[in-house]
Order: sequence, then C-alpha cells, then structure tokens
Amino acid sequence: MPESDLITIGAFARSCGITASALRFYDDSGLLAPAGVDEATGYRYYAPAQVSRAVTIRRLRDIDMPLDGIARVLAADPHDAAQLIDNHVTRLVERTQQARRTAETVKAALGEPSGWLVATVRGPVLAAAVEQILAATGTDPDLPVLAGVRLEATAESLTLTATDRYRLSTRTVVPEQAGTSEWTATVDGADLSAALQEIRRAHLVDLEAGEHSIRFRSADGDVRICRTLTEPFPDHRSLLASLPAARTHAVMSKHELMRTLEQQRARYLRLTVTPGSLSVSGTADEPGTDLSALVTGPPIDLVFGFTILHPAVATAIGPDVRLDISGPQDPMVVRSADNGDLTTLAMPADPSVIDAENGTPN
Repeated sequence: MPESDLITIGAFARSCGITASALRFYDDSGLLAPAGVDEATGYRYYAPAQVSRAVTIRRLRDIDMPLDGIARVLAADPHDAAQLIDNHVTRLVERTQQARRTAETVKAALGEPSGWLVATVRGPVLAAAVEQILAATGTDPDLPVLAGVRLEATAESLTLTATDRYRLSTRTVVPEQAGTSEWTATVDGADLSAALQEIRRAHLVDLEAGEHSIRFRSADGDVRICRTLTEPFPDHRSLLASLPAARTHAVMSKHELMRTLEQQRARYLRLTVTPGSLSVSGTADEPGTDLSALVTGPPIDLVFGFTILHPAVATAIGPDVRLDISGPQDPMVVRSADNGDLTTLAMPADPSVIDAENGTPN
C-alpha cells in the first residue's frame, strides 16, 4: 500500500474508538501491529483496512475479555471464535447472577443500615489492587494523608490512587455492582493493609461508606472497618494531566528487569536506554547489565533511587513492563496494561548523586 494511504495513530484511534495508548499496547502485545513505522521517529501508521480488526478488539475489551482470550478469538475460524465468545459471556452472566444472590443475602442479614453502598467488587481483585497501590504510600509525619489510599467510586469503576511525592500509582478495577451514587475518600493505608486477608478470602465484598469510615462486608457477614482521613489529598489528576509527552518507550520482560534490579547493591541506579536494550548499572564507571528491550524513540539516561524504582516495577501486572520516558528530569511512567489499568509514576533522581552516593569519585 502506498505510504500516502496510511493514517497516523491519532486519526486511526479516532476512527475506531480506541485510545492511542491502547493501540500502542496492542502493538506491543502482538494483537494489532501498525501497517508501517517511521524508522526515524518511531511513529506508527495504520491502514484503513485495519479498522475492522481494531473495532473487534475494542468490542471484546468492552465485554471484559482478557488479551489472551482476544488473541485466541482473532486466530480462530468463525465457528470457534463464536464459541469462545459465548463461553466468555456465559461466565460473565454466572458471575453477575452470583453477585446479585450474594447482595440479597447481605441485605437480608443487615439488622440496620450501616452506610450506603459504594460498590461490590471481587475480594481477590480488590486485595491485589490495594497491595499494588500501597507500595506508593508515604510516611511523611508532616503529611499524614500520604499514608492513605484515595478511593474514587463511579458507576463504571473503582479507582485507587496513592503517592509519596516520588511515586504515584493509580489502579482501576471494575465493580460487580455499582453503588447508588459517586463517592470519594482517602482511606487509612494501615487499616487497609490490616484488612487485606479478610478481603482476599471473600468472593465478593460490599464497600459501604460511612461518615468517617468505610466498611468491607463479605457475604459471610465478616466486616472490616477502615478509617477515612480528613486532610485533602494531593491533586494527582492535575499532575497526570500535566505530564509531558513521552519521547522514548521501552518494553521488556518484567521478570528479567526485576532480577537485574535485585542483583544491584547500589543505592542509586543508572538506566541507559538504547535501541534494542536497557542497561542497568550502579555507577558511571561500572559496566551495565544489558536487557533486551523493544525501544522506540531516542536514547536516554536516567537515575533512580532503588527504593523508588524497584516497587514501581514490582507492582506491575503481567509478564511485561513498559517504560514511557519524557526526559531525565521528568516522571517516568511504568505501565503494564492497556488504557492505563495500572499506572505508576517514578520520579528520577539528580544524575549527579549517583557516584557520590554510591561511593565512586566523580
């Protein structure tokens, strides 16, 4: 196809109702490769004929089908693809019916109102999300709200956010049942951590909001109460909205990156991103450990504190991790799912500290 017939990723995204970030992730996942990539800029271009496949992927995501399931549907013949979709929908319906039965049981067992329903979510899913987000909470005694997790509930989602000013993590989960109204509060992180075992053991958990607390109630009647904090939470939405556009992107094995980070002993680590690889080292003089990576954009060096970078990578979901880098002084975005299902921002350190802090003369 002539290059003049290709369209930019932005125009293609608008034509099929998918965000550009999701298209990039689908490319990285092998679901939807662009028709062409500019070798100089790394910009992706798509053919009009690819719209149909993109819309199919979007619709399958709309019914909560995982990426591996979508890959099987796209690779199957029409009969088998239809059967895979039917099986997935059957599981969704069964889960919804069970949620309704459980909700009725809980409501019948309540002797008196204990707050209003914020959302009903699967316990293991919520517990995993809380654990991932707790890694970004802070311990600053002058800002106790940084030890909390911001919960925002709407009819479509439950979003958890935490920040210690050097990291910011946000995770969205889809509720089995939405509450009667939107709700937002900052929940004490220590209380949430203590409630994790009970939340994880429950198939479904009702989140019930009170004036100064939130209750996690299982179908068995078990209840854990967590305090809500009154201090204003940092304006994380403005921070996310003001991030400069990423110029360099690197996708690599999470397992390999974690293993490399854990082999390091330095307090600060240098990340060097070049075409085809990411190198991790403790000092400028030390040879780095090279990892294979799918890199687009210009080469770049960054420095991170180990305690900032390691948790940001460790909490990523799935086998691969993607680093979106704007510049050496800008927050790096660590993500591992399309549409930013789990997004973590990690703040780089001043490059001049690496040799002084790690004990190597400049």
